[in-house]
Amino acid sequence: MKIDIKSKTKKINSKIKEKFNFKKENLSRVKRNIEKKIFNFFEWVKGANLVELEKCDTNDDPVRPELSNEFRTSYGRKIFGVKYQNEIHAVMCFAFTNEIPKTVNELDQFSKDAFLQSAQRDQNVGKIAIAYTVWSKKKGGGKLIVKEVYKMIKKSNHLNRLITLSPLTEMARKFHLRNGATELQVNKETQNFEYKVIK
Repeated sequence: MKIDIKSKTKKINSKIKEKFNFKKENLSRVKRNIEKKIFNFFEWVKGANLVELEKCDTNDDPVRPELSNEFRTSYGRKIFGVKYQNEIHAVMCFAFTNEIPKTVNELDQFSKDAFLQSAQRDQNVGKIAIAYTVWSKKKGGGKLIVKEVYKMIKKSNHLNRLITLSPLTEMARKFHLRNGATELQVNKETQNFEYKVIK
C-alpha cells in the first residue's frame, strides 16, 4: 500500500495551523480579559475615598462580628470605610489609646481611659490608633484602606502610631506583613503589628 506523504503532510499541517490559530485566539482573549481587569481595578482604586461611617454591618466582619456598632463608636472609637460609587468596599475599625492592648478587654479599657483623659484635658483622644478589625468586599480593598488610613494618621496632629490588634491567624500575619507592617508582639490570644508612621 502506497502512502501519499504529500497529502498526509498537508493534513498534519492543516491540523497544526488550526490548533495554533485556536490557541492564538484564546491567548488574545485571555490577554484582553487581564487588561480589562487591571483597568477596572485601577479605575476603582483611583476613584475610592476614605470616609467615616456611623455604623457597619457587623455580620460582614470576619474578625470580630460579636462587637456591636455601639462598641465600635463609643469612647472616641471610629469606623472607616473605603467608598466607591456609593458603595463601601472595605472597612476598618479603630480605638484610640495611649497603651498597646493585648486583648479586646484591654482595648475597651485603654480606649475608655484615653477618652476620659482627653475630655479632662480638652485634647484629642489617644496617641495610638489601634486597628482591631479590617475586611474587604472587593479585591484590593484591604490594601487600599490600610494605605488611606496610614495617610490620615500621618496628617493627624495627635496620633503617632498605627498598631493592630489582630487575631492569631496566619492570614492576618501575612496580610499585615505584606502591607508593610512589622510584627510587634505575639500575645496569648492576639498579635500586634505596627505600621511605622513617619511624619
